[in-house]
Amino acid sequence: MRHRMAAAALALVGLLVSTYLLLYKLGVLGTIKCVGSGGCERVNTSRFSTLLGVPVAAYGVAGYVVLLAIALFGLREDQVALPRATRWLVALAALGVLFSLYLLALELFIIHAVCLWCSVSGAVILAIFVVAAAALPKASPAP
Repeated sequence: MRHRMAAAALALVGLLVSTYLLLYKLGVLGTIKCVGSGGCERVNTSRFSTLLGVPVAAYGVAGYVVLLAIALFGLREDQVALPRATRWLVALAALGVLFSLYLLALELFIIHAVCLWCSVSGAVILAIFVVAAAALPKASPAP
């Protein structure tokens, strides 16, 4: 149960970070607060900041909302003992980690700038994966 609480808290952090990036991308925020030499702005104004016409941060918002919902659902009294929510958290967080690695590769090798907020989001999704994976039921040894 604690792993689902941790996953929910982490998903909330990821949701806040992604929402901040999305609000910047949509022009609601004038400037983005980022440590360094403008890497966040450069990344978030690059042609890679949208995918299929949708801001990448919107995918983050959607992903963290789904992860938060699954983690909270898994905290229900009738779900606590069942591993289903944890398995979903692991599977979806794994997809998020792969997507974050893809985005990091774009930052490092194509855009040549690193967005601190994007890296925070990547660390959060990795933490959700680790927390959830550690709580998966252990397979029983074969007879």
